[in-house]
Amino acid sequence: MANCPEFERPIVELQEKIEELKSLNEGKSGGLEKEIKKLEERLSKVKEEVLSNLSPWEKVELARHPNRPYTLNYVKYLFKDWVELHGDRRFADDKAIVAGIGKLGGVSFVVVGHEKGRNVRERISRNFGMPHPEGYRKALRVMKLGGKFGIPIVTFIDTPGAYPGIGAEERGIAMAIAENIKEIAAIPVPIIVIITGEGGSGGALGIGIGDRVYMQKFAIYSVISPEGCASILWRDQKYKADAAEALKLTARDLKGLNVIDGIISEPLGGAHSDPEGASRLLGEAIIKVYNELKDVLPSELIDKRIEKFGRMGFFKE
Repeated sequence: MANCPEFERPIVELQEKIEELKSLNEGKSGGLEKEIKKLEERLSKVKEEVLSNLSPWEKVELARHPNRPYTLNYVKYLFKDWVELHGDRRFADDKAIVAGIGKLGGVSFVVVGHEKGRNVRERISRNFGMPHPEGYRKALRVMKLGGKFGIPIVTFIDTPGAYPGIGAEERGIAMAIAENIKEIAAIPVPIIVIITGEGGSGGALGIGIGDRVYMQKFAIYSVISPEGCASILWRDQKYKADAAEALKLTARDLKGLNVIDGIISEPLGGAHSDPEGASRLLGEAIIKVYNELKDVLPSELIDKRIEKFGRMGFFKE
């Protein structure tokens, strides 16, 4: 319970009580089924109540939940015959971005996504999901393979942002992201982008150009983190909740602003409560969108993709 957000504590407490009763029930060879069923019904109601009234900042906390599925979790549940590809052919293999090819519903897809890691060792190895320039160059290399061989592309976005360290700056992080935005726009196959957790700044846009952009229900997508915004505007991170409200970073906000094309539902309790169920919903959305795009001519895909992102930023007061 120590790692869960404050708003989730009633849910976690009920889950712990249910597990405790189930353990006792096994030891007593039954007799507690009625009590367990009542608590499970109560749990469903509490989940619905809690998650239907989240503030923007609480959605930020949920998007960052330590048990939320990452790219390799979705690969495990969705893609068969997975082959991971490594390296940018220039400098190194950045583990903050994974890339490879697998089959979903009998269709081969190039899959590219951020990976944060679970334990301390993995998180350090994957740099907490913050890519270096070589990560974006690896992503572009593999996505261009998809373009060359006519394989559709799916990207999973979940990053606080690109790594801002000196080494990344020395190796051209800004240029790597800019090149990706330019080059991915011209790849002649369907590209489906899904924000699954945090969609942070250029770190997200580096693999975020596509024909369709979707968000999971409790994901976030923003030019800057709430903490960073609060530090700039108020000179104090204690205003992070106000910043989250002002940034309009939730899936509902961004659908209303036409920044994204759709919202993918999550299981009751959030994706972290049922990774397999979340994967199933994600897979259904991918196949649906692929079927909408598969017969579109490559030249038309590219023209519409460029037009789509070119329209962003125009608004009426």
